[in-house]
Amino acid sequence: MHKNSFLFTREPHWKKKHPGLKQALPPDVHSWIYEKGSLTRRLRKVYGSSFAVEILFHRWKPAFLGECNLLGLPHQQYNLVREVLLHANGRPLILARTILPEHTIKVAKRNLSHLGTRPLGEVIFSYPKLERLDLNITNVQHSLWREELIEKVNIGQHVWGRRTVYAIQKQKMLVSEFFMPGALTT
Repeated sequence: MHKNSFLFTREPHWKKKHPGLKQALPPDVHSWIYEKGSLTRRLRKVYGSSFAVEILFHRWKPAFLGECNLLGLPHQQYNLVREVLLHANGRPLILARTILPEHTIKVAKRNLSHLGTRPLGEVIFSYPKLERLDLNITNVQHSLWREELIEKVNIGQHVWGRRTVYAIQKQKMLVSEFFMPGALTT
């Protein structure tokens, strides 16, 4: 049913980070898009033990074409695609989509493929040589979300997001995060 995403009917349109785009962001979105630290740590500070992760999609599938291009991967290559909902007491905060190529998982000693409901941020920000290589920004239109997701988290407006290319020992991964209204009021 869900080809390669529970979140999207098709890939969102992403824009490269540039100064003019930074100025155009709404103030409540700005601090989330440009957060340099772990979003998990930021959410735990506010919500403590009520912060949780719900797995929506966790499968070996080809990524979207734009994701493959950004990571320098062949389009039909299977990668671990993980989509989760970060929430606090059922209040949706962030939707996240991660593309983990097999080489990256091997370098990370398989920690990344067996996260379960553990937040990705807790793991990747513990690597001493984690590199942030690229950042893109999007404003996802309502029509791109899958109907099941819209019903589950009550998406009623455009949603800002960022996608970041990280590298562990030069092996890349892609983390896309979409900020729900619940996060923006935090």
